[in-house]
Amino acid sequence: MATIEVEIEINATVDKVWNIVSDLDNEPKFWKGTKEVRNISKDANIINREVTIAFRDQKCLQEVKLEPKSGILVKFTKGIINGEKRIKLTPEGEKTLLRTVWEIKLTGMMGMFTGIIKNHIKSGTEQAMQSIKEESER
Repeated sequence: MATIEVEIEINATVDKVWNIVSDLDNEPKFWKGTKEVRNISKDANIINREVTIAFRDQKCLQEVKLEPKSGILVKFTKGIINGEKRIKLTPEGEKTLLRTVWEIKLTGMMGMFTGIIKNHIKSGTEQAMQSIKEESER
């Protein structure tokens, strides 16, 4: 498993940041590794969806759990990626600490490329969080 951790301080309230990160249909706008999202089902705060990722246009199934104003847990349930991505929001007065932690591994024969892909995902996560910061601070 590869662990990737990225953290950024945003000069905006947790409410404002939450409104952006919890808009799952807009995820490709910020997360360039996500090309397309198709929701399959929703039950309260659990969403099952199919995501097309930029890496070879691979499709992955995910279970997304929204934890209002505190975080999002994304579990990869089928596809080339195995593991999870957790996004955590921590209010700090009028600021918000946004933290993303990936615990993932590529499946099958692609597993040997996990280390290479790790750097790609880290770079994409840094870019996504910077975009979320810029959008939140407008």
